[in-house]
Amino acid sequence: MAASLDMDEVRGSFPALAGEQVYLDNAGGSQALGAVAERIRDYLLNTNVQLGATYSTGKKSTDRYNEGYAAAAKYIGASRDEIVLGPSTTQLFRNVSYALRFQEGDELIVSVVDHEANIAPWVDLAERQKLVLKWWKPNSDTPDAKTNPKLLASDLADLLTDKTRLVTCTHASNILGTIHDIKAITSTVHSHNPNALVCVDAVAYAPHRKIDVKDLGVDFYSFSWYKVYGPHISLLYASPLALSQLHSLGHFFNPHTTLEHKLGLAAASYELVHALPAVVSYLNNGDDDDDNNDGGGKWPAIVAHETTLQTTLLNWLDSRGADDVVVYGERSADARARVPTVSFGVRGWGARELVEAVEADADAEEGAVFGFRWGAFYSVRLVEDVLGLSSSSSGDGVVRVSMVHYNTVDEVKGLIAVLEKVLAAGRK
Repeated sequence: MAASLDMDEVRGSFPALAGEQVYLDNAGGSQALGAVAERIRDYLLNTNVQLGATYSTGKKSTDRYNEGYAAAAKYIGASRDEIVLGPSTTQLFRNVSYALRFQEGDELIVSVVDHEANIAPWVDLAERQKLVLKWWKPNSDTPDAKTNPKLLASDLADLLTDKTRLVTCTHASNILGTIHDIKAITSTVHSHNPNALVCVDAVAYAPHRKIDVKDLGVDFYSFSWYKVYGPHISLLYASPLALSQLHSLGHFFNPHTTLEHKLGLAAASYELVHALPAVVSYLNNGDDDDDNNDGGGKWPAIVAHETTLQTTLLNWLDSRGADDVVVYGERSADARARVPTVSFGVRGWGARELVEAVEADADAEEGAVFGFRWGAFYSVRLVEDVLGLSSSSSGDGVVRVSMVHYNTVDEVKGLIAVLEKVLAAGRK
């Protein structure tokens, strides 16, 4: 049985949690560790110089930058040469799309349920290089296909051919919370075509689970540290196969051997790179030398706690009945099936209308103010084409409550109480 989290220690690590705001919009960005802010401040005040200089502060600055890169690589089970850090997953995937060169008529398979960050670069790449774009859509034959769509490796059978060069998907949906079986997907793709690349968006997965890119068998894998308790910077991994297929975007006189050389473009803020060891140390329970294949640091306790959080909310949604509430994604709270990003709709209520009614009620009360969201969250194709919902600027999309391990059961119960109050009072 997993050890439980020390919630006083956990919440004390995040200065923002000392206020009245209850943060239930974590899929949009988690709160940052106090240690992250301290390292950023320390870098800017004491070593804010260009890298590579031979004077003492320059050497220290370079060492700190390299330390951050090394910690990030080790955290996902990769080598230093196989990762690049940059401003966002959106930007890093776009860089990849300009570094890949395929032949006219080659084929790309793109998931329709993804965040647009893992769709738009490949749609554009297909147009630029005259490639065949195939959409990977969830199986529509299942009874709950409209509310619980999933990407299955078995659905790739009719899409993969000898011309397949790239397959893209999400590890966990930022709306549905559904975890996809990435190992099965990569195995299926590589068995059919050993030279095809699998590109995975892990932004919605990384805050909730430990990562080992080698075990997953992925070729490209990216997530944003600002959703994993760190600074606004992202990581991209490329397998040796993927790295060999990338043309360099760097200056002609620089080396072109590592992923950073090829795609970095000096876009990783030094002070933010220096902050990453604080995130890794926290998740490893303070053991900076914890390697990726040991007991798991905080992760077993995080998974157990988050399972309790999602169980609390999903049980309440289920108690209202399917005629009243529609859950988008897994209705099960099984940690093997989902992360605690829970989206839903209430019949007779618009998503925006319900969220703003709760905000108005909470603002009028003493105590906590609940922060959660409505919308499509950059997954417009999923919301409109798969779920069949409106996501215009004045429309609805879904209600999304996204929890992480620093949230408490009392916070979730508090939100439920306000939701019940608002729903009982009815629409104004």
